[in-house]
Amino acid sequence: MRQVTIVGTGLIGASFGLALRKAGFDGAIVGVSSPAALADAMARGAIDRGAPLAEAVAAADLVFLSQAIGRILDTIRHLDPLVKPGALVTDAGSTKCEIVDLARQVLTRCQFLGGHPMAGKESRGAVAADAELFRGHPWALAPDEPGELETPAARDFRRWLDRIGARIAVLDCDAHDRLVARTSHVPQLASTALAAVLEAQWQGAVPPLYGPGLKDMTRLALSSYDLWRDIVATNTDHIARALGDYIQELEHLRENLRTRQLQEEFTKGEKFARRLREPS
Repeated sequence: MRQVTIVGTGLIGASFGLALRKAGFDGAIVGVSSPAALADAMARGAIDRGAPLAEAVAAADLVFLSQAIGRILDTIRHLDPLVKPGALVTDAGSTKCEIVDLARQVLTRCQFLGGHPMAGKESRGAVAADAELFRGHPWALAPDEPGELETPAARDFRRWLDRIGARIAVLDCDAHDRLVARTSHVPQLASTALAAVLEAQWQGAVPPLYGPGLKDMTRLALSSYDLWRDIVATNTDHIARALGDYIQELEHLRENLRTRQLQEEFTKGEKFARRLREPS
């Protein structure tokens, strides 16, 4: 692999560039983004230079699409006549079915392998990029066919994911979208809903009493709607079902507030929370 092109040099894209450099990649890293984002990524050392899409992908062995989902879909629609034949194109989209379905239809000169690094921060942009962002975190790969993982380009990409410390998880697109609806999308919506309720009640003020638990619970509410709009739009059915289960549990808690019959829920919740915090 001699050239990597990162389309979208925000937090994830710039962190990927920094991670590759730290892991020993000595080829060219080219960025495609807005002038301001490219300047920030170059200042951090995440990319060597910026270029327009056509120029940036023409010689790329790996094209990493790390934009918002709507932008990823738009880039895929324009990529096939521009990309180097035999290159590997992958992405960082938080949902997979629509992206992989579109790539199957329109990309004929290169291989596409759906991906999703499960890492991030509330801060955005290359200024917050971190070479260690992916270490110890899952990086989902969603091949359209199992054999797609065994091409030379895909094996090389997987080796680099190992080197940057990501934990590769392979699953099909629908399984991915169903799972992240529960482990990522509902937590975001729950945090946003709680913060929105409190904002409506306090209208710009801060409650006179609160502890660190409130900051923990509303941390995800700091996320941008610009990012989450496309996630919700491309995973609506799975999110709706997951929200239904969550709402049902909340209704059960409400119905039993006076009966003191909540020990089972607290016990189950504690068990799951402890497992999440055990060393992997």
